[in-house]
Amino acid sequence: EIRLSLVGSEMCIRDSAGGSAAATLGELGFNVLNFCIQDSPRRAHSIAAQGGINAAKNYQNDGDSVYRLFYDTIKGGDYRAREANVYRLAEVSNNIIDQCVAQGVPFAREYGGQLANRSFGGAQVSRTFYAKGQTGQQLLLGAYASLNRQVKKGTVKQFTRYEMLDLVIIDGRARGIIARNLVTGEIERFAAHAVVIATGGYGNVYFLSTNAMASNGSVAVQCYHKGAYFANPAYAQIHPTCIPAHGEFQSKLTLMSESLRNDGRIWVPKKKEDAEAIRAGKLKPTDIKEEDRDYYLERRYPAFGNLVPRDVASRAAKERCDAGYGVGATGYAVYLDFKESIERLGKQAIQGLDHHVIESLGGEQAAIQIKGKEAVASRYGNLFQMYEKIVDDNPYETPMMIYPASHYTMGGIWVDYELMTSIPGLFAIGEANFSDHGANRLGASALMQGLADGYFVLPYTIQNYLSDQIQVPRFSTDLPEFVEAEKAVKARIARLMNIKGKRSVDSIHKELGRIMVDYVGMGRNKAGLETALEKIEEVKKEFYTNVRIPGEANTLNVELEKALRVEDFLEIGKLMALDALNREESCGGHFREEYQTEEGEAKRDDEHFMYVSCWKYQGEDKKPELLKEELKYEAIKVQQRNYKK
Repeated sequence: EIRLSLVGSEMCIRDSAGGSAAATLGELGFNVLNFCIQDSPRRAHSIAAQGGINAAKNYQNDGDSVYRLFYDTIKGGDYRAREANVYRLAEVSNNIIDQCVAQGVPFAREYGGQLANRSFGGAQVSRTFYAKGQTGQQLLLGAYASLNRQVKKGTVKQFTRYEMLDLVIIDGRARGIIARNLVTGEIERFAAHAVVIATGGYGNVYFLSTNAMASNGSVAVQCYHKGAYFANPAYAQIHPTCIPAHGEFQSKLTLMSESLRNDGRIWVPKKKEDAEAIRAGKLKPTDIKEEDRDYYLERRYPAFGNLVPRDVASRAAKERCDAGYGVGATGYAVYLDFKESIERLGKQAIQGLDHHVIESLGGEQAAIQIKGKEAVASRYGNLFQMYEKIVDDNPYETPMMIYPASHYTMGGIWVDYELMTSIPGLFAIGEANFSDHGANRLGASALMQGLADGYFVLPYTIQNYLSDQIQVPRFSTDLPEFVEAEKAVKARIARLMNIKGKRSVDSIHKELGRIMVDYVGMGRNKAGLETALEKIEEVKKEFYTNVRIPGEANTLNVELEKALRVEDFLEIGKLMALDALNREESCGGHFREEYQTEEGEAKRDDEHFMYVSCWKYQGEDKKPELLKEELKYEAIKVQQRNYKK
C-alpha cells in the first residue's frame, strides 16, 4: 500500500542510482512511480560513463582491501567526506560486481575467464572493473533490464518525458511532486508516502561540460527552496582528459576516459619555442624529440605518475598551459600519447610468435606496431574511434589533445547516514547528494556510489522511515498543498513566458558559464569570487528582463525547459561562488589561489574548515544561512595529501 515517487530514474549524471533503486524497491514490493526526462530510462547519461567501476575484490592479489578502497576514497576527497558513509560504500562495492555479473553485464575478462581490472587515478592497485570503454552503458542496461522486469510485474509505473518542477510538503513531510509532461506541456500532481530524487549533478552550470545537455540541477534547487540543505556547492570536479573546445558555437564537450591514463602519457614541449611552433602549425607533435618532451605528471608525482587524482592532474595541465607550454590552436591543450604503450604492448604480443608470422607482418618493427595497436584497440577502441570522428586525427599515429572540463559535482543535497535529507520523507541518492566523495571524486567511483545507493543502501534505509507509514492512507492530490504547489509552478512558467525579450536562453546560459569558468573554475580567489557574485546578479537581471521563450507553455517547448533550468543554474552559480568565498582554504576540486603550498598544491585548513557546508534557503534575494556538520575521523589519520611518494 506504500507508494514511492522516484524522480530521475537513471537520469543522474554519471550514475544509475535511480534505475537500480526503482528496480530494487519494486522487487521488495513497494509501489514505485518512476519519472525521467528522457523518452526511455535507457537514454540516461549513465551511458556516457566510460572507464569503469571500483570494487575491492583484490582479484589481482596486489594488496587491495575494503579498508584500502575506503582510505583511497577519503584521501582522494582531501579528507572532506563523511567517514561512515565512505566505509559503507567500500563495504558494498563487491556486492555491486556480483549483482551486475548476475544481470549479465559483460565485464572484460582475462584469458582464463576471471574478471579483468585496470588502474584508475588516486590508487596504486588495480580495482576498476570495466567493459571496454562503455562500462556505464552496460551497467545501465543491466539496471534497465531489472527495472523493466518490475514494470512488467506492475510494481513500478514508468513516467517518461516528465520533469519535476516542485516538491509537495504536507505536515512537514515530503508527500509528492508537481511534474510537467514534456510532450503535452500539462502540469500534473503525484502523491506518495516518500520522494526519492536521483537527478544527478549541476555541472552544466558551466554551460560547456561533458554532461548531456539535458542534465541539470533543477530538482536540487526545488528541494533547497522547500527546506533541504544544499551541501558543499563549491565542490565541482574538472576532469583532466576531455577533448578541448574548438569553437564559439560548441554546445558541449566530450569526455576521454580516465582509463586512457593507464597507457597514455601526458606531456607538453619542454621548450616554449616548440610549443609556439606547434600552435602556429609549423611543427607537429611527432616532430618533438623524446628528450624535448616534458612528462610533467611523471616528473612532479613519481609515485603515481599519470594516475594522480583528477583535481591534481587538471590543475597541473592548467599550470603548464598558463605558463605558455600549451598546444593546439588556443594554447589550452596538452598531449596524451600512446606511442610508448603501443611499442610495449606490441613487444609483449610478438613474444613466442613464429618468425614466419612476424615476417608476414612486415618484419619485427612492423609487427610490433600492428600488434601494439591491436592491443590498445582491444582496451580503448571505441574511445579512439570517437576521438578520430570528432577531431579528424588518428590517435594511434598522433597524440591526442586533451584539456580539463567540467564533469561532475561532489556537492549536492545534504543527507544523513540513511540518505534522507533535512526534509523528512525526501531522500537523495547518487550524484544528487553530497555524501561520499568529499572535495574530489576518484575515477570509477561515481558508478560505484550510484549503484551502491540504488541496489544496497536506500532500499533498506528508507524502510526505517516507512516503518510507521503503513497505517497512513494514500494522499489525495486535491489537498490544498498540491493545489498551491501547482499554482506556484504555473505562475513561475507564466512569468518567464511573459518576459518576451530579445535574447535566447542559450546566450544567457553561455554568459553565465563564462563567468563560472573564469571565476569559479579550477583556480579561485577572493576578488574573483566577489566579482562572480556581482556578475551573476547582472546576468540574473538580464534573464528576467530580456530572455525570449518562443512558442506556448501548454505544449512541447524545449526552450521553456531550458529557461526553467537556466533560472535554477543562476541560483546554483551564486551558491557555488558564495560557498567558495566562505571556504578560505584549498581542498580537492576547490582551489583557492591564496591558499597553496610552496609547490603549488592544495593547502587545507583543518582547524577552521573541517566541516560540511550546509546552506539553508532564506528566501529570494536573501543570503542563505550557513550550517556546519563537523567532520570527525576515527579510523584514519588526517594528513596532507601526497602523491609524490
